[in-house]
Amino acid sequence: MSRPKRIAVVLFQLGGPDTQGAVEPFLYNLFCDPDIINFPGAFLARKTLARIISHTRAKTVRHHYAEIGGASPIRRLTQDQADALEASLRAHIDARVVVAMRYWHPNTQDALGALESEDFGELVLLPLYPHYSLATTRSSLKEWNRLSPYGLAPLGETRNSIAQAESSEKGLPIHLIDHFFDHPDYIAAVVERIEGILAELPDRDRVHLVFSAHGLPVSLVQQGDPYPEQVEATVKLVRELGAWPNPHVLCYQSRVGPQKWLQPSLLDTIDSLARNRARSLLVIPISFLTEHIETLYEINIEARAHAKSAGITDFHMIPALNDSPLLVRALADLVLRSIGIRAGVATFAS
Repeated sequence: MSRPKRIAVVLFQLGGPDTQGAVEPFLYNLFCDPDIINFPGAFLARKTLARIISHTRAKTVRHHYAEIGGASPIRRLTQDQADALEASLRAHIDARVVVAMRYWHPNTQDALGALESEDFGELVLLPLYPHYSLATTRSSLKEWNRLSPYGLAPLGETRNSIAQAESSEKGLPIHLIDHFFDHPDYIAAVVERIEGILAELPDRDRVHLVFSAHGLPVSLVQQGDPYPEQVEATVKLVRELGAWPNPHVLCYQSRVGPQKWLQPSLLDTIDSLARNRARSLLVIPISFLTEHIETLYEINIEARAHAKSAGITDFHMIPALNDSPLLVRALADLVLRSIGIRAGVATFAS
């Protein structure tokens, strides 16, 4: 009896500095990305601008990381997700899961190196961004295409399939999962986190639910980026499943640079709620699968302090999904369905 083909799975994430010394080179890598800094003629000045911006911002950003323990936990948490996914898949297939960070290690080249010794017959590419964006999903996939012998067909401005089979130049079947904003287990995982906090609050129905997504330049939305539409869909599905009577709002955070970004911002939203006599907030980081600087510092330290100064007396934040069993089940279902296996992991018709 022939041995089943091994499946390789690559998880893509943005990454983060794992030491204080890594902050500036991490920022440099970030701002060197054409999907982050792009304007007519940008290719002529991008590296110089990235060097200036990263050096200018490094001191402040190092301080922010110092406030959350000195470094980003995203590498460890993403590896936890990879390990949990591999263990979940083991009940159905022979799988090897590796991580490819966009702006720090283990990067795409590291992931390819990890796969060199693997004998696999199919490849699944799974960006850990529930919502597709040109700045995240496409950027990671472009880097994969640039470095990998297992390249995808040319990438369009947006992709519309949950799992789409591609064929590489090597003839290896490749399956791309480019978004999962509406996967029922992902939605259930978010609801579980929210309910876990609300259950501990004495006056839970009066708590304002503040859904906070990572921001995006409006210029990308004008190019057809589906990110805000998908974020709104996730919020709608979460609220429907949770069936909470609480007032809610969607806002955006993490703006960088002078260009126009999606509105309203998290801090402006807090100010508006405080003016309208809201006193209890639960912030829900809706587009983040792991804890990182955006949750641990921007929300839990910066936004918390801002809320207190604005008159908010009760400020809460749900923990990121990290290796939530429901999230892992969603990822396993996506992988299995992408290779044509319906293992009863979840009911998902998209």
